[in-house]
Amino acid sequence: MSFNTVNTASAGLKVTQAAIGVVSQNIANVGTAGYTKRTVTSVAQGVGNSSVSIGTIGRALDAASLKQLRMETSGAAYTGSLAAVRTQLDQLYGTPGTATALDGVMNDFALSLQTLASDPTLVPARSAVLTKAANLADSIGGIAEGVQNLRTATESQLGSDTVKASAYLASIATLNTQIAATNDEGARNALLDQRDGAITGLSAYLDVQTVDQRDGTVSVITNSGMTLVDRGSAATLSFDGRGTLSPDAAYTQNPATRGVGTITATTPGGARIDLIAANAIRSGSLAAGIELRDTVLPQAQRQLDELAAGLARSMSDRQATGTAVTAGAGSGFDIDLDGLKAGNAITVSLRDAAGVQRNLVLMPYGGSTAPTVAAADLNDPTAMVVPFKVSGTATGLRDAIQAALGTTFSVTTQPGAGTGGLRITTDPTTGAPTLLGVAASVTQPLNTTDFQTGQGQLPLFVDITAKGTLYTGSFDTGSQLTGFAQRIALNPALVGNTANLVDTSGKSLASDPTRPQFLYTALTGDNRTFGAASGIGGVNAPYSSSVQTFAQRIIDAQGAGAATAKSLDEGQGIALATAQSRVASTSGVSIDEEMSKLVQLQTAYSANARVLTAARDLLDTLLRI
Repeated sequence: MSFNTVNTASAGLKVTQAAIGVVSQNIANVGTAGYTKRTVTSVAQGVGNSSVSIGTIGRALDAASLKQLRMETSGAAYTGSLAAVRTQLDQLYGTPGTATALDGVMNDFALSLQTLASDPTLVPARSAVLTKAANLADSIGGIAEGVQNLRTATESQLGSDTVKASAYLASIATLNTQIAATNDEGARNALLDQRDGAITGLSAYLDVQTVDQRDGTVSVITNSGMTLVDRGSAATLSFDGRGTLSPDAAYTQNPATRGVGTITATTPGGARIDLIAANAIRSGSLAAGIELRDTVLPQAQRQLDELAAGLARSMSDRQATGTAVTAGAGSGFDIDLDGLKAGNAITVSLRDAAGVQRNLVLMPYGGSTAPTVAAADLNDPTAMVVPFKVSGTATGLRDAIQAALGTTFSVTTQPGAGTGGLRITTDPTTGAPTLLGVAASVTQPLNTTDFQTGQGQLPLFVDITAKGTLYTGSFDTGSQLTGFAQRIALNPALVGNTANLVDTSGKSLASDPTRPQFLYTALTGDNRTFGAASGIGGVNAPYSSSVQTFAQRIIDAQGAGAATAKSLDEGQGIALATAQSRVASTSGVSIDEEMSKLVQLQTAYSANARVLTAARDLLDTLLRI
C-alpha cells in the first residue's frame, strides 16, 4: 500500500509542478499581445483511478467569442474608414453659414445680383456680381477637386490594404503548415496564438470566417463563400491601382474601360478572380474603400456637377413648357424649342394604355454619330433615351423629332412660332399613349460672346474646356456634365465689360433691371430639375428646386452623411469593445486569478510532499522491525 502511496504522491507532485509552470507562464505573458491563457488538465489513471498524470496543456478559448470578435473587428474597420472620409468630405464644404462655406459664397452671389437688380446703374455693383460669380465657380471647383483628391487617396489606401491582407493570407497558410507538422505541445500553442492573431488582423481588411480541419489547420473563407486559404495554400491578392483619379474614372467589369483599380485574387492553381465584380468583400476597410471610391465620392462629385450645370444653365437657358391643346380626336402640346442645342434634352411624359406613366427623353446631338447616353446621366434614370440630330430649320427639327417619336405621334410646325414652334399630338383612341407633358431647357445664347439676345439669358458661366465653351449638357464627345464642377468658370468675355450684365440688346438703358432681375430669379426662385444620381431626391428620384436651394441641400446631405457615419462608428466601437472584453474574460490572463491558483497549487504541492514524507517514515519503520 505504501508503494502505491508513494507513486500516487509522486504523480501528484509532477502534475502540480506542471500546473505551477503553466501559471508561471501565464503570469509572465500577462502583457504579451495575442497570448492566450494556458490551461493544464489532469487525468486519473491506474486501478480504481488510484493515480494521476498530466493530460494536455491547452488554450483557454471560446470559439463563439472569437468569431464575434472578428466580425466586430471587420465592422469597426468598415465604419471607421467611412466615418473618417465622410468627415473630411463634409469639411470640404466649409462650416455652414460662414462666408467661405459653399452656402455663404452662394448667398453672396445671390445678394450681389439682388443689389444690381435694385440699381443696375451702379458700376461697383456690376463688378461685384462678376467677382462673386468667379468666387462661386472657384468654390465649387475647389470642393470638387477635394472630392477627387479623396478618391485618389482612397484608391491608394485600397492598394496598401490589399498588400497587407495578402500578407496575412500567406502568413496564415505558413502557420497552418507549421501547426500540422509540429508535435511539441508548447510550440503548437504558440503557433495557434500567432494564427489566431493573423486571422483577427485579416478581419480588419475583409470579412472572413474559418473552418477547422482535422489536422489542426483551418480554411479561411469570406462571408460570401470564397475560399482564400485552404490548409497550406493561400490566394494572393493584388490591386492594379490607377494613381490619380479623374471625375470620369469609374469601375466596370470590363478591364478595357475600367478607370480604377480592382482587387484580384489569384488562387494557387492560377485562376484569377475579380473580388469586386464577385461582390466577395462585404466588410472591413477594403469594403469601405470600395464603397467610398465607387459610390459615396462619385455621388458627391455628381452633386457638384449638377450644381455647376444648374448654375450655368439657369443663367443661360429658357424653360420651354408645352401648352396643352386638343387636335381632333387626339390631344397634345404646343412647345417652342427655338434655339435648341445639342444636350438640351426634351422630356416627353406619357401614359400608356395600361395606365403606366413613363418619360421619353429626346436627346439632340450635333456630331456625326448618335452618342451613347447612360441612364445614370439623365435626370430620370428610368426614362428611355432617343437621340436625334439637331437641326437649325423648322422643317428639319420637325422631321427629326417625328422620326424620333415614331408614327404613333404627330409632329407639326406652328406657323409664326419661329424655327422651334412645334405641336406634338397623339390619339389615344388608336392605342397610342396619352401625352401628359412636354418640356425642355433651351440654351438661348449662340455662343459664349452672344450677350445682346434681347432676353435676360446670359452666358455668365462657361465650360473652360477648349478656352471656354457654352455649357448645354451635350453628349457629343462624352458627358459634358461629368467633371463640369472642376471646369465651370466665369465667362472671361464679360470681364472688363460689365455693361453686358444689364444691356440685353445693345440699346438697353443703363437702368434697365430686366437682366439682373432675371438672373436673380433664375438663381433663387425658378425651379430646375436635378438628376436622381445626385441622391438629393431619394432613390431614382429627380429633385426639383432652385439652384440656391439645391446648394443648401447638398450641404445638408453631406453633413447628415458625416453625422450618420460617425454615429455608426461610435456604436460599432462599443460593439467591438464588448467583443474584446468577452474574449479577454475567457482567454486573457488575470493576475488575481493566477495568484489564487498558485496558492491552491502550493497547498496541493505541500500536501503531496507530506504524503511522501509519511510514506517514507512508514517504510523506515517497517524496515527497522
